[in-house]
Amino acid sequence: MIQQNELEYRFMTMQDVGAVADLERLAFTTPWPQDAFVNELTRNPNARYVVVVHQNRIVAYCGMWIIIDEAHITNVAVHPLYRGKKIGLSLMIKMMNVARMFHAKSMTLEVRPSNTVARNMYTKLGFKEHGVRKRYYSDNNEDAIIMWVTL
Repeated sequence: MIQQNELEYRFMTMQDVGAVADLERLAFTTPWPQDAFVNELTRNPNARYVVVVHQNRIVAYCGMWIIIDEAHITNVAVHPLYRGKKIGLSLMIKMMNVARMFHAKSMTLEVRPSNTVARNMYTKLGFKEHGVRKRYYSDNNEDAIIMWVTL
């Protein structure tokens, strides 16, 4: 079992882009390309990305945009070998704290209805369902549930 004190949470750097893009490809059927992460770090002043490192390996990451007083989670991924170890939960708690640090008052995200593990985690963190984006996911036209939490 991985202990929380074995994990490092830090802001993503340009040196992390390759590993994050690799993780993105493992986690999603329609992954963001590597240059999207480069653009997020170099051209998007609203973007904040946090990586989770275990034994010098990036095992999870999360990105968000903070616009005025709202934080929008763009993506969250945990390496398949590290799932079920509460890393996603602790990463989301860190992201909520980062959002507060940048004066966000609320946070939103989209999640697949079929992703019950993620939906349960978000509910545990206080997120509530507030709508649906029809045919949001391009890989299978699945809807997205819009969730919000007050920070």
